Amino acid sequence: MPPLSDIRNFCIIAHVDHGKTTLSDRLLEHTKTVVQREMKDQLLDSMDLERERGITIKSHPVSMIYKSVSDKEYRFNLIDTPGHVDFSYEVSRSLAAAEGALLLIDAAQGVEAQTVANAHLALSQDLAIIPVINKIDLPGADLDLCLHQLEEILAIPSEEAVLASAKEGIGIEEILEAVVERVPPPRLADYPQTRTLVFDSVYDSYKGVICYVRMFSGTLKRGDKIQMMSDQVKAEVKEVGIFTPQMKDVDEITAGNSGYVVTNIKAVSDIKIGDTITLEKDPAEEMLPGYQEVRPMVYSGIYPIDTSDYQKLKTGMGKLRLNDAAFTYQAESSVALGFGFRCGFLGLLHMEIVQERIRREYNLDIIATYPSVVYKLKTTDHQFMEVDNPVNLPDPETIDYMEEPMIEATIHIPSEFIGDILALIMDKRGLCEHTETLDETRLMLTCRLPLNEVLVDFNDKLKSITKGYGSMDYEFTDYQRSKLVKLDILVNGEAVDAFSSIVHVDKAPSKGRELCKKLKEILPRQMFKIPVQASIGGKVVARETLSAFRKDVTAKCYGGDITRKKKLLEKQKEGKKRMKQIGKVSIPQEAFIDILKNTN
Repeated sequence: MPPLSDIRNFCIIAHVDHGKTTLSDRLLEHTKTVVQREMKDQLLDSMDLERERGITIKSHPVSMIYKSVSDKEYRFNLIDTPGHVDFSYEVSRSLAAAEGALLLIDAAQGVEAQTVANAHLALSQDLAIIPVINKIDLPGADLDLCLHQLEEILAIPSEEAVLASAKEGIGIEEILEAVVERVPPPRLADYPQTRTLVFDSVYDSYKGVICYVRMFSGTLKRGDKIQMMSDQVKAEVKEVGIFTPQMKDVDEITAGNSGYVVTNIKAVSDIKIGDTITLEKDPAEEMLPGYQEVRPMVYSGIYPIDTSDYQKLKTGMGKLRLNDAAFTYQAESSVALGFGFRCGFLGLLHMEIVQERIRREYNLDIIATYPSVVYKLKTTDHQFMEVDNPVNLPDPETIDYMEEPMIEATIHIPSEFIGDILALIMDKRGLCEHTETLDETRLMLTCRLPLNEVLVDFNDKLKSITKGYGSMDYEFTDYQRSKLVKLDILVNGEAVDAFSSIVHVDKAPSKGRELCKKLKEILPRQMFKIPVQASIGGKVVARETLSAFRKDVTAKCYGGDITRKKKLLEKQKEGKKRMKQIGKVSIPQEAFIDILKNTN
């Protein structure tokens, strides 16, 4: 292993689709880490899902050897990070494992919302930032605008920027030289005891739990007895290695380097991402900065379509939780959907990705309930509660007040769309607190919005209004009192748990009408009329009626007086009335799946 002064740990941060993964491909090529015949686009994006969507979901570490212009060899440890706001926790852990960051800015798009958020995240951890203006070969590239925004928005001198095109391979040498000159050697290496940060982990069916680590001080080798500092779990090291980008086992990992550690820990729950590993015989007293329990923002129920798959789903979720620290789950059951799990996510894209990974990686058919957030409430007998599932909401009579989570959103848009965006924010019960002009064509809005309103379609509407040029980043701020009610859906007078939701009192009637209409189309008809109603605390606010099948009882009348027909119809009417009193409507599983797919 090289001396500390010749090691550089850095990551690539940027807004979504600004070319992070393409740049990491070029760096691997330039340093000859990957031979040309093995090279492919998005090399570090190992998941099919990442390749299909063109986004990075997981951080990917890799070690490279770079020979500088002064003919000196350096070891570069690079982490390619996601860009989407839902994966910001993934980014923060990658930053904790590095001393520097390449901040990518798209030459055609300029500084975007997540560019600002990720730059502030890096600055808060005292990282050296190297700004890179990428895609300078594009016809729409505006370098003057990008350099101006760099100084105005991020307060980074424009002369520090490196001009590059990852696709064409322009400026790659300059970026690598900038890493040598501007990124400091590994920090905290002089600590007397061994300390290793776990910044990611995966489950391997042969090796068990594999921890992705960054060594800050000391060394780790096969046979070492270690312990986790957050919960004192002890283990033995079975293998250590580095990423090239495939796993390559080595004799030991020394201070300042990144790599992986395989232990004899088989229980998925014993490894916490962001934890510190130390030696059992000489443990460290202080944990490394970077460990924090992440709080999910969005909750949704996930149920297997085939109830016999419950155990398989439970095992799959345990393995997924190991690989994704922001994902949480606990068992729950529903009258309509059977046994399943209440799952917590950082946002809607995170929820979508997790569901897709469960379907693909564990070959399961699942159904997810409507996403909801965590509400706080105070009851009339001064009890405080947190509710993430409408089913658990107490009687409205016993609720003193309810609070909903609020976010502060930073929205970057072309100035011509300001009117439509302000109308969208008002429609979502938001408030625009501050407007800042970035340049002649772009504005930055700072808004306060309820998280519940942003969940489902806010980002889609923002993109369609701004023709794809708008971008948004948000962070949780606090809770605010609000007039919230539980919207129940009644089918033939009986409430159906799976369709319940917590909504603002002003939006409840329109949401109720929408759900009743959908249910009317989806539910199978019966021999009697079925009322489909939306109610708030016993008061019906919307109704649709599912008409009955009608047997033609007058078909056998081939003439005679009209009273004979009337008599038969009256008899039928009485029968249907009696049937309605004793009849029960069982909603088929397909109807639940259909309506939940339509509302998600």
